[in-house]
Amino acid sequence: MPQSLTPYYAYVGSRTTRERNARGEGLSVYRVDPAAAAWAPVQVLRDLVNPSFLCFDRRRRFLYAVHGDCSEISAFRIDPASGELAFLNRKATGGRNPVHLCVDPTDRFVVVANHITSSLAVLPIAADGSLGKLCDLVTLAGTIGPHRDEQPFPKPHQVEFDRSGRFIAVPDKGLDLTFVFRLDAATGKLSAVDGAAAEAREGAGPRHIAFHPTNRFAYVVNELDSTVTTCRFDAETGKLVPIQVLSALPDSFVGNSRAAEIAVSASGRFVWASNRGHESVAAFAVDEATGRLTAVGWQPTGGRTPRFFALSPADDVLFVANEDSDKIVGFGIDLRTGTLASPTTVAHTGSPVCILFNPLGSERNRL
Repeated sequence: MPQSLTPYYAYVGSRTTRERNARGEGLSVYRVDPAAAAWAPVQVLRDLVNPSFLCFDRRRRFLYAVHGDCSEISAFRIDPASGELAFLNRKATGGRNPVHLCVDPTDRFVVVANHITSSLAVLPIAADGSLGKLCDLVTLAGTIGPHRDEQPFPKPHQVEFDRSGRFIAVPDKGLDLTFVFRLDAATGKLSAVDGAAAEAREGAGPRHIAFHPTNRFAYVVNELDSTVTTCRFDAETGKLVPIQVLSALPDSFVGNSRAAEIAVSASGRFVWASNRGHESVAAFAVDEATGRLTAVGWQPTGGRTPRFFALSPADDVLFVANEDSDKIVGFGIDLRTGTLASPTTVAHTGSPVCILFNPLGSERNRL
């Protein structure tokens, strides 16, 4: 399955609460030997409530976790020799249900999306990796979508820097928009970029975005109608322009499904998106000149509710967190076509919802 034999660490966040019908223990660390069929457990940090999304600082010295359905974010120091985590501190995000976070290119601030209270939060990062008190809080506003249950108010679902680190894209599931913001690296203040937001189809529910390695294109996965939107991206102005919408599902599927995660290969030749309900990962080929996508196939995930997936450091294996099957599976990637091989279970863990990889001895920024 793997092309690279360099070991690395995997950090897995899991849901833990009864309200989510979760079975997770908390935040788990594994040592991954690409030549082996399974991951070796290193550490489990229990007594953490829903560490549901994770990110590194840019030099991979620290790890940060939002606590889903709560109002906090936690900071941890990474031991470079063992990969183990040591708790630093925890701070309030100024809102409810933080669902995503990212660290700015200067390693001075972490930006958080508060899903239920419609806000973006910024917290400063100290030299030792610990978090300071909230330094900015921006509330999103706009015209809500037609789904009363899913779109009752603005619902930012992700904060993602473009490849240059100059702009932050914010897919908003409630407003059918993907906003674009700038972050002032001196003050930690956010400002919206006027005229840069990308509109989605009414009721689409933008969830996550992934930027192409060239920074000329970006791909938005829309949760509610299970589509993928291709956008042109202007790296000078930050403007996103939708140019294509296509289904993340095969045309033969007639059931209920919701799209979840999206990623672009390091080569820029392929895009993948996951489907909860169809229980699959869709593979798309990228047109190098236009950025447009063509579907090349769907691979069953070997489990239920593929909320998240991540590419291995060598970009040769795609790992899926099957939340409701309590397991992580790996798929070898055909580097010629982008299609996926049959899944192999690599770890059993309760309610996994996020995976981060850290190559041993590496400080490369692959965020």
